[in-house]
Amino acid sequence: MSRDRSPRRSPGPRRPRGLGRGALTAASVTVLSVTASGCVVVHGEREILPGATKSEAARALRDFTTAYNKANGANDPSLDADRVTGALGDIDGAKLKAGGKNQPGGNANYVPLKLTDTEFTIPEKAGWPRWFVTDSKANKGRAEDRWLMVFTRGDANEVWQVAYLTISPAEAIPTFKKNEDGWAEPVTANAADLAVAPGKLPQQYASYLKDGGSAFADGAHTTKWRADRAKSAERPGLAQQYIDEPLTSGDYAPVGLRTTDGGALVFFTTRHYQKQTAAPGVPINVTNADVKALMTGDPKQSLTLESISNQAVLDPPKSASDQKVKFLSRIQGLTAAKGE
Repeated sequence: MSRDRSPRRSPGPRRPRGLGRGALTAASVTVLSVTASGCVVVHGEREILPGATKSEAARALRDFTTAYNKANGANDPSLDADRVTGALGDIDGAKLKAGGKNQPGGNANYVPLKLTDTEFTIPEKAGWPRWFVTDSKANKGRAEDRWLMVFTRGDANEVWQVAYLTISPAEAIPTFKKNEDGWAEPVTANAADLAVAPGKLPQQYASYLKDGGSAFADGAHTTKWRADRAKSAERPGLAQQYIDEPLTSGDYAPVGLRTTDGGALVFFTTRHYQKQTAAPGVPINVTNADVKALMTGDPKQSLTLESISNQAVLDPPKSASDQKVKFLSRIQGLTAAKGE
């Protein structure tokens, strides 16, 4: 089971880069990831090895932070394009694209990101891609939060890139299962001993948002989001339509780590569309500067918003008394807007 490692490609017909942690961020919660790891064998490699050395992982984190700060300070997505991929690449790229149009001289108010007290969780696996997770304290947001990032690369000649970002209270982060040498255990995409196989989580979530169901625990990203959508659909003169799509290949593939309770922390990605169609004589008012910056067309009759959502969930074992998947975090960012 292999992953297409072409940077920033999605399975759909088009894959705009996304807008992230600024005004276009629709939601922020904590998420971890599931990987197709353990089943990837490339060039005949079958030896089980750590995804990286600890010194290599520390260097990758420093390189990412340096590039991230340059890009965000200048509002220039080209400055960290080789250090981000997948969901974070979309979210970060669209945010910077909008910022570049609205603040072409750069973001004078940007405070450089500083990550400290970092813990590295590195799984052992065969073949490529390889990946690892960092858990750091940041100088942004709430004091009790930790930033978890999934670094990945497709072969030894590539640089490490961050595909997933999760922000979560420290007490919510589970304890990872490790062997006597301190290496973590990845979960396979088809792990049958979990409540939901990691590879099926993107489709399960997309289906849940449309039709409901019992796979996910109640909360801000499940029952409340569905209720908010239903309420918005009741606005007179403005019809709302939603489409949710799973992203499952390449750098969007779910990845995850085994936890000591027999479950897993899994990261996965979905794409979302929200279309607003106005009745005759009802205007569609677009006031957000970042939405305007990413828009094509003129919203005379309708406006379609496209976003990428990066989830981190706790996937319990089938033996657990409560088998509902619980959200640790979710970060959603607008990636495109189209007026018609």
